[in-house]
Amino acid sequence: MRQDAGCHKPDIYPASSCPKVVVALGANLESRVGAPANTLSAALDALGDSHLTVHDVSRFYATPCFPAGAGPDYVNAAAVLSGSNDPADVLVVLHRIEADFGRARDRRWGGRTLDLDLIALGDSIRPNAATYHHWRNLTLSEQMTLIPNEIILPHPRLQDRAFVLIPLCDVAPDWRHPILGLTVRQMVDALPKADKSAVLPL
Repeated sequence: MRQDAGCHKPDIYPASSCPKVVVALGANLESRVGAPANTLSAALDALGDSHLTVHDVSRFYATPCFPAGAGPDYVNAAAVLSGSNDPADVLVVLHRIEADFGRARDRRWGGRTLDLDLIALGDSIRPNAATYHHWRNLTLSEQMTLIPNEIILPHPRLQDRAFVLIPLCDVAPDWRHPILGLTVRQMVDALPKADKSAVLPL
């Protein structure tokens, strides 16, 4: 029987430490290796073959398409990696792997064969808190059309997204948001019940 998602994994990071690199994975279209779950598995292998080291991977989850009606439902996961302190360097790797699996960037929040999002780099705030808050406070319509020309860390809306937080809770439940001061576990607890119950482990 399928169960509601939540924080199920034992604490692997003490509250005083931070995962080095946090990446969210998602797909809702077939790629050259098949269905979205196959793509996520292959992408994790590709990450392991890069200069980044994969330390832990969440379960895979079935999640509703966001925004609603924009395409097929997703398979999502999260991974903790290390190997670079430079977010630009990490993004080069993520974008190269996305391209290898046919990712097209022709529409904001469109369907995708593979999405690899850099969610956090330890407790870094990039480029600064003011810029973070600017992007955090965009309206939904602005979020759907505007793209930053610099790397914003942590991801400005990770605290709102069950499809990011619930997989992340598997691998880094005690990572603490450097601006909000909340752990992943606390951010999951604060999500609406309907959002949490819609994210189902495969």
